[in-house]
Amino acid sequence: MSQAALQHAPAARDFRDGIQHYGRPWPGYATHAARPAIGPGASRVASPSDPAVVYQTLLAADALRYLTLQVTGAKGSGHPGGFASSAEAHAALMMLGHTHIVTEVGHHAPGFYSAMFLDRSLEEMGIHTVAEMMQRFRERHGLLGHLSGAIPGLLAPAGPLGQGQHFAMAGALLHPGTLFPVTIGDGGMGEPYVLNAMMHFHTAYPQVTNFLAVLIWNGYSQEHHSMVSRLSNDEMVAYWRGHGFAEVVLVDAKAFDDSGQEGAYVDSTHFSLDRRLDFTRAVIEGLDRAARSALGGRLTAFVVKQLKGSGVHTVGAKSHNLYPKDTLDQPHIVEGLQRRALPPEAWDIVRANLERAGGGPAARTVVTERVLEIAPLGALAMEEHARGASAVPSTAMGALVAQVGRADPRFVVTNADGNEASAMRNINDALKIRHPTADEVYNQAPGGQVYEPLNEDACAGLAAGLALFGSRALWLSYESFAINGWPIVQTVAQAMAELRRRTPSIVCMFTAGALEQGRNGWTHQRPEIESYFAAMMRNGNVYPLFPCDANCIQVAYDHATRSHNKAMVIVASKSPLPVHLSLEDSRRAIEDGAAVVYESEAGDRGTVVFAVTGDMVLLPVFEAKDRLEAEGWRVRIVAVVNPRRLYRPTDVAWDTVAEPDNRFLDDDHFHALFDGDVLLGVSGGPSAPLEPVLLRTRAPRRDVFAWKRGETTASPQELMAFNGITGEAMAARAKALAS
Repeated sequence: MSQAALQHAPAARDFRDGIQHYGRPWPGYATHAARPAIGPGASRVASPSDPAVVYQTLLAADALRYLTLQVTGAKGSGHPGGFASSAEAHAALMMLGHTHIVTEVGHHAPGFYSAMFLDRSLEEMGIHTVAEMMQRFRERHGLLGHLSGAIPGLLAPAGPLGQGQHFAMAGALLHPGTLFPVTIGDGGMGEPYVLNAMMHFHTAYPQVTNFLAVLIWNGYSQEHHSMVSRLSNDEMVAYWRGHGFAEVVLVDAKAFDDSGQEGAYVDSTHFSLDRRLDFTRAVIEGLDRAARSALGGRLTAFVVKQLKGSGVHTVGAKSHNLYPKDTLDQPHIVEGLQRRALPPEAWDIVRANLERAGGGPAARTVVTERVLEIAPLGALAMEEHARGASAVPSTAMGALVAQVGRADPRFVVTNADGNEASAMRNINDALKIRHPTADEVYNQAPGGQVYEPLNEDACAGLAAGLALFGSRALWLSYESFAINGWPIVQTVAQAMAELRRRTPSIVCMFTAGALEQGRNGWTHQRPEIESYFAAMMRNGNVYPLFPCDANCIQVAYDHATRSHNKAMVIVASKSPLPVHLSLEDSRRAIEDGAAVVYESEAGDRGTVVFAVTGDMVLLPVFEAKDRLEAEGWRVRIVAVVNPRRLYRPTDVAWDTVAEPDNRFLDDDHFHALFDGDVLLGVSGGPSAPLEPVLLRTRAPRRDVFAWKRGETTASPQELMAFNGITGEAMAARAKALAS
């Protein structure tokens, strides 16, 4: 610890306990930091142009930089550089009272944690001092390396690039009048969906402009120059305007440089204090203008241009992350901390301002810290189709979706490929596609509840963001295209597992295009995504549902939409298919995990059990049943509807998640379903969803028929035959196993 730090050793439990370096008061401190700029009872500064406000905003920016570097240095791990170049902007937003800040950049996590520490939000998780913050950084039950919605005061997770704007737009849609800034790194501008998603959202919801894109333009990505680093300022403004932004406010640190730095990107912390204050004034005044514009009905972006790593241990991509050698005793880390060190009394000023910003600690004031009230959902009217009748599963579900939309005006359905293409036009008929061009022929209306950008990322992002922020939503897609949007659902599912509040589950429905899209060929035949969410079943809050018919899908959707803090994924067909279960049997199948859809009355050669995920794939299974019964075999066909319930409790991390569900089918009922001489698992997709059955079965002989690869075919039957999923092949394999 430095000599200055020893002289100013704070008292026990002082929040400053653990700060390793203190500095001297800046010139003008007595004049501009005599009292906090955000006074008692206030939630923001009175005037961003007030010299005291500018001075104290810069103090806050350096406090954020200091904490970011010391906390990451404590573990020789983490990412200080990207946030460092955003410090003035982040501090200014908080001083202006705009604390509903989300980010696209998971690497800014230590800076966001520093802000939550200074506003006292982290006290909710027992972090009261800098020493405690360092101890729990990047540790279990602490401050994980990338943002999580479980951290008090933080609105949303941040990990994969290209996601943060969805949370900002969802928040803006649900909370008019509240500004949702979203910081975006220029490294993440390489993701193609960021501006595209905001442009489509603005076209569909032109009145919702209370989200503010804040580009941290620092010239670098994770390990190299960013792909937009060579744009001029005018070109950058034009880039945003070309995506529909009516107002673009750009502040370039280069314009304030009096230190002679070369290059387009400069480090403002090397300027003289007067020029640093001028730059900070431009940032806070620019953000105030941008915020007023966004809240006033104009789609607005703010761009701050400053070298990556400004004010920490180094600059450029080399500042992006620390390695084990970058510890607090290393000269380059010590020098970086000492340059940013503040006097003890300055920390008091920063703490007072930030804990008052926005009306109090974010952990107590931001909208995601309480359950959002949503419209009550009464009983959904279901149409019971007779067993043996033919009905379209997706259409049957669509009727219920329409009822949910009528009951809940905030409910949004998203679909990139079109509901009509999935035999769900009844959703469009009832809820209308949201579009500025009203057209009855195409079910378009400016106030519609169906959001249809031709971009699965945008569809999944808005639906997942709405669900995470507390509202009902539904993402519809072909399973073949869903992989393009699934990463944000995975992110949100994990966040929901950690949340300290209840929120509606994110519900998805994928039409099983692999078997139905024969003539389109392999481009429309990619059911491998089912392996993705099958693997996630073990997380504890992810449930792939495979309703076997039009009755079962209604029960599955009703079950999913009433659940909380989970990811519910329904996979079903859009073709007319036989009905096997009554509504009551379907309810039992959802609760138990599986149900018998057929069992032979006689047979003396042994029992063959088919465990089946899917609906259309039951057609060849019943053909196999006919062949086997004709030769004296007893056959039981079991629809595996909710495989998560078929695991053993020890297989799943059910007790580690919010809203835990510890219902698993017991051994007696499991074996009553699946015991036989031969068990064949059958899937029109991959075999992964059948894992819980294969783990627990006592059948002495077993095998699996599942998807292999796509091909252009004239019919689903031909495609199934190409993959070896035929009644003849299954019957032959069952007999071979038995013998």
